[in-house]
Amino acid sequence: MAYPEMMLAPMRQDLTRLGVQELRTPEDVQQALQDTSEPTLLVVNSICGCAARNARPAVAMALQNQKKPPRLTTVFAGQDIEATQAARGYIHGYPPSSPSIALLKDGDVAFMLERHQIEGRSADAIAEDLVNAFNQHC
Repeated sequence: MAYPEMMLAPMRQDLTRLGVQELRTPEDVQQALQDTSEPTLLVVNSICGCAARNARPAVAMALQNQKKPPRLTTVFAGQDIEATQAARGYIHGYPPSSPSIALLKDGDVAFMLERHQIEGRSADAIAEDLVNAFNQHC
């Protein structure tokens, strides 16, 4: 079930205000993700509490790191369904998970945080995982 856009706007803005490019259509996804030769962050956003409390704040903290992916992207699971499905096609070897955070590089997943690695953990701990991945792959 899709939620009214006015409810989602603040959740989308949590990432877009950081310079994360929102991918709303399969065409947006293809254009943004077809070449991941340079590190590309892909955040599968969600309306759930662990996205609000853990995932989005962790992304905001991690993006303050000196090293970070030059390309930042997001899709919104359960809302932009076709775009999310297309984006998940780039997350090889992982089942659908929302929220989730992938670091894509050279056409593959260099680092992945699935929902079970986000839910119940602090934003600080998740941000630390992301910073370590950024430092290693960016």
